[in-house]
Amino acid sequence: MVFARWSLVALSGARAAGVVRPVVAMSVFSAAGALWTTRSKEIPYAELPGLPQSFALEAGKNALAGTTPVKSADGYAIATFAAGCFWGVELEFQRLPGVIATSVGYVQGHKQKPTYEEVSAATSGHTEAVQLIYDPGVISYARLCEAFWARLGDGAVRYQQVGNDRGPQYRSGIYTTTSAQLDVARKSLVDAQKKFASPIQTEVEPMRGVYWPAEAYHQRYLELGGRFNSPQSAAKGDTTPIRCYG
Repeated sequence: MVFARWSLVALSGARAAGVVRPVVAMSVFSAAGALWTTRSKEIPYAELPGLPQSFALEAGKNALAGTTPVKSADGYAIATFAAGCFWGVELEFQRLPGVIATSVGYVQGHKQKPTYEEVSAATSGHTEAVQLIYDPGVISYARLCEAFWARLGDGAVRYQQVGNDRGPQYRSGIYTTTSAQLDVARKSLVDAQKKFASPIQTEVEPMRGVYWPAEAYHQRYLELGGRFNSPQSAAKGDTTPIRCYG
């Protein structure tokens, strides 16, 4: 099944006229790109961290089975967002009450079992994303969308760019698995557009294919301190500014 991209640009019948040539990550560490090019090319999905700390292990099982579930094995709802480098996006969602667990990974691409190197090289079609499970009795999908737009900021109107991160692997999006999610996401896009004079470039569309979790060293990267950072709080309600690169 082929899904058409849905956005305010599409509603008006045209995208923004400017086209940015995709380039591979331009940030200081390119979300750690060249630093780990010697790591294994094969992701051992069975060794990814699992609940209660991370949703990565279960997400890997779903991907290998070729499924795109709307609920986790424990019955929690699933949501998927992309807003640039997935480290900071994950920590943003970790801090929200009602979010049970998170994972970082790759979505909306055409290659099976993509690796970080392939996604960074813009050869797999994926964008960096966060997939999380949440309790709808505590936090609504609409509230998750609000948090997404707040995190994305003016990256919403930039084509394949969030902050200093550029390229198709950093394009932003809300990727839905139910018609109800899609309705809420579309409404959130309409509301977000009111804050900008330029058309929003963010993808709001159903998920294509499966969500592939990223390598274990990316999971909860900022919470655990990563390679260059000191650990950052993932406590619920924490509002300390998130540092992605030092």
